[in-house]
Amino acid sequence: MHIIHIASELTPIAKAGGLADVVYGICQETLKLGHITEVILPKYDCINCKYLTDLKVEQKDIWMFVGSHRYNNTIWSASLGELKIFLIESDHPEYLYHRGVIYGCSDDIDRFIYFSCVAMQYLLQLGKQPDILHLHDWHTSLIALLCQKNNYKLGKSVLTIHNLAHQGICSINTLLDKDFLKGLGFSDSLNLLEIGIVYADCIAIVSSNYQKEIQTPEGGCGLDLVLRASQKKLVSILNGIDQDYWNPAKDPYLKKNYHINELENVLKAKLINKCFLQKHLSLAQENVPLVSCITRLVPQKGPNLIEYSILRTLELGGQFVLLGSVSQSNNDIREQFISLQEKYKDNNRVAILLINDEELAHLIFAASDLFIIPSLFEPCGLTQMIAMHYGTIPIARMTGGLVDTVFDVDTSDKPFEERNGFTFEFPDWQGLNWALERAITCYNDHKKWQQIMKAGLIYDSSWEKSAKQYVCIYEELLSFKS
Repeated sequence: MHIIHIASELTPIAKAGGLADVVYGICQETLKLGHITEVILPKYDCINCKYLTDLKVEQKDIWMFVGSHRYNNTIWSASLGELKIFLIESDHPEYLYHRGVIYGCSDDIDRFIYFSCVAMQYLLQLGKQPDILHLHDWHTSLIALLCQKNNYKLGKSVLTIHNLAHQGICSINTLLDKDFLKGLGFSDSLNLLEIGIVYADCIAIVSSNYQKEIQTPEGGCGLDLVLRASQKKLVSILNGIDQDYWNPAKDPYLKKNYHINELENVLKAKLINKCFLQKHLSLAQENVPLVSCITRLVPQKGPNLIEYSILRTLELGGQFVLLGSVSQSNNDIREQFISLQEKYKDNNRVAILLINDEELAHLIFAASDLFIIPSLFEPCGLTQMIAMHYGTIPIARMTGGLVDTVFDVDTSDKPFEERNGFTFEFPDWQGLNWALERAITCYNDHKKWQQIMKAGLIYDSSWEKSAKQYVCIYEELLSFKS
């Protein structure tokens, strides 16, 4: 099969969040399965080109009409290992992809509508004939409609919803044919994600529990009716992690590497990494539970619960490390954690780092004893899987994909040998406190602790199974190809 992903992010060249990791993970596995796999991205000025080879101009003169104006676009090609990449560079006077960021601009919706239209024009102009167009979130879901507009029936479209909360709601844009849109029943506004749901051939949801949640009024973010109407197109495929990249046996950012199938060595190596991290962050050199959190500091992630978990961990005698990225668009949260940073600056049992630091993230995963994820909602979540793969026990709120991956040692109906963490149901301080107290108390019950750690280490979080599920969906769609 020939599969083309059209996305806004891709690890490691253009990453803002987990979407980038998921696109990369799917692509790597379908390549291993022998399928031609390519990715189309905007050519951001912040792309990390050091990972690319053979970067060159592939095609000039891809014209885009916007009202009475037309703008030229250039397609670049490159290789990311075995993966073929196409990058769209625009001559638009607003420098759409030369902002130093992937997201966070006031005209983000216009930027990605433009990207979607140019990507479609490129496919049409060059007569590319992929079997599958795989779209990701609202940023590229418009392409499902553009395929119909252009009678582009050569392949089937799959839309993966990574986060339903972000939908791309806007007025009818001059980039698009208003008469065409009105003929399809649109009035003055568009919801780009809703368009993708209606017009894509298949909708993939990133966890089974999240698929259930988003079809309810409480979890549907206003799209529950549309999703229920499209129920026959919905499938759930749990995300995985790239176990070559997240591999404690060869991770270059660790002080001490370790193989996850040797529990005694895992324990020894994690202690070495813990001592190194404590020294690196000027934390007290003491063997107490080290709780960590690596996250974007946005409302979804439960910032107030993160703040509470810092306070309560200290009260329970543990240490806490927060590696949190903050954006200018969340001013209140930014100020909240800058204030916390100042409050704890002289406390040698807590470190609050408000930065993006990929290398440090790897070390924190390896050094920590517990990893906290108090999300208000979480479509799938990757950090709990990474933590378990590094022998770090998750404390997770029961929502979305966390329900499908973290099984409470005391309350789960799973066999005891599969129980891999501590959970709480309600997103409040009482629920979090219940899980956190049990976890820190368990730290001194070595037999139980090691059993939980072992269950996390053997949990299969690879992309292999999930990628095969995607391939089965692709093949099923193609079997009905008109």
